[in-house]
Amino acid sequence: MASYTVNKRAVARARKLIDARQYVLDSDWGEVQPSADDENAFLKTRPWKEFAEWHLGLTDGAADETKARYGFVYGDFRRVHRTGLIACQYRAAEWRHKEVELAAHDLLQHLDRVSA
Repeated sequence: MASYTVNKRAVARARKLIDARQYVLDSDWGEVQPSADDENAFLKTRPWKEFAEWHLGLTDGAADETKARYGFVYGDFRRVHRTGLIACQYRAAEWRHKEVELAAHDLLQHLDRVSA
């Protein structure tokens, strides 16, 4: 099983987006999460650094600027999705990636405070 380190730049970007009210509170994450085609289209026009900032986890041992390096996407490349954060928290908890789980939890709590 892969291990992950929290992507602090992604956490900071998510907080910034939440504070700027760039979020979706109610969505079907299965329908709106980026597909492989969405990722490829994003990478045609944006740098890897920006792609990385949409992923809460960095796969330990994977090379930078590869899709394998980045896990736990939380938004649609425009906005944070509450359901995306919930999915990140759930998946991280399921596979015992505690740091990523707690980062997603903290962001979810921040989103709920800001959007209340």
